[in-house]
Amino acid sequence: MMKQKVPPPVSDINVTPMVDVMLVMLIIFMVITPMLSKGVSVDMVKTKNPIAMQNAEKEDAILIAVTRNGEIFLSPGNKRITLENLSPRIQDLLTNKLDKMVYIRADARSKYKVVEDVVDNLRAAGVDQLGLLTEQIPQERPRPAAPAAD
Repeated sequence: MMKQKVPPPVSDINVTPMVDVMLVMLIIFMVITPMLSKGVSVDMVKTKNPIAMQNAEKEDAILIAVTRNGEIFLSPGNKRITLENLSPRIQDLLTNKLDKMVYIRADARSKYKVVEDVVDNLRAAGVDQLGLLTEQIPQERPRPAAPAAD
């Protein structure tokens, strides 16, 4: 009886499990990333000539969202807040900040009175710089002229 030879050890790295784990992580991040958006989702007003406000995307930026039905949310933390508690809470957030800018994201269909009340409470809290966040209207590309028929 002849002894069978053992095959030599394989020194190659098996990357299949690593690829499987990476694909699962990719799917998880793709699903979770939209949920990490800052603030409440509102349909912002569309304008032709908005001014870019990159500081509104910072982690420590103070954002106030006004929804269509008049609810007010304060970020950081994305917490629902009443109009009466807004002024003291903003004063607390602004105590040690150098940048005293506060950004408002109001829904296009929200009542003007609610947005005006938010601005009044911000002014009472000592905010002197407000940023109203809007979206740019997509520009239509000019269509090329059709060739003239001879």
